[in-house]
Amino acid sequence: MKAAQLDRYAKEGRLVVRERPVPEPKADEILIRVRAAAVNPLELLIATGSIRLIQSYRLPQTLGNECSGVVERVGSQVRDFRPGDAVYTRLPLGRIGAFAEYVVVAETAVAKMPAGYAFDVAAAIPLTGLTAWQGLVEVLEAQPGQTLLITGGSGSFGQMAVPIARSLGLRVIVTGNDRAREQFLAMGVERYIDYRTENYWETLSDVDLVIDTLGTGEFEHALAVLKRGGRLLSLRAVPNGEFARRSGFPWYKRALFTLAGLKYDRAARRQGKEYRFLFVHADGEQLRRITQIVEQHHITPPVDPRVFSLEQINDALRLVAEGPIEGKVIIRM
Repeated sequence: MKAAQLDRYAKEGRLVVRERPVPEPKADEILIRVRAAAVNPLELLIATGSIRLIQSYRLPQTLGNECSGVVERVGSQVRDFRPGDAVYTRLPLGRIGAFAEYVVVAETAVAKMPAGYAFDVAAAIPLTGLTAWQGLVEVLEAQPGQTLLITGGSGSFGQMAVPIARSLGLRVIVTGNDRAREQFLAMGVERYIDYRTENYWETLSDVDLVIDTLGTGEFEHALAVLKRGGRLLSLRAVPNGEFARRSGFPWYKRALFTLAGLKYDRAARRQGKEYRFLFVHADGEQLRRITQIVEQHHITPPVDPRVFSLEQINDALRLVAEGPIEGKVIIRM
């Protein structure tokens, strides 16, 4: 089979497409014939070595974190899937490899695709969907009736996070560009703030939960609108000690991340609030819950019209790095 592999970490990490043996599934694993794989900024972080403290790889390593495809073969202990099933997955971080014609993955990380969805569209769901679910349920421990603010939420993350948040009984406020206003109001957000005409930190207060998609430059503003006891989850800022403990990292990584996030933890504690960080993990059961929400709300994540072949993987990575893009960039096998 063909696979796109990283041979060395570099500032401009390039992948090499080469022939590799088709992997054999173990007893609890599924062999998937990949039909489409999504290209994310996460691949760029891996290729440049930026997340080696969170997850390092023995090179060469086939990249690719999420994909859709058809079950080719199953291990002897697999019960919920059979050859021919259309499935999708966010691969376990230590066992990535979606940029290939075949990939092996544990049954516990796989779910059947939403009914009626094309492979290209389905491949764009798992990473974003699981990020939203885990952020709300595991990290923020959101409760019905609470108010959630998503900063910079008018993109693909917000389109997935808002229906999930609404299904959990949350009241949702989103900031973003004016083009997406009507779409998000139709999804049930209570308020949509155009960032070009209104500063949300000047008009909002006593928010229970914030998910920030913008990064460190937004930290003080996002923190300011929280009520005492509120939680701020950043998807783009700095890991902290709480993240390292929740992830089960060894003591030396806990110490490093505690130091890295100390500035943010202290700033939050001074105001009686909490700072959180998330790195999404594979979970087939959660992905099945997300599938139900996707089908119920007819969620269609945006996919960039420029679809690439596996041989064009470096062009796809360059597009993700430099933009502009109109949705998830897809590799079609």
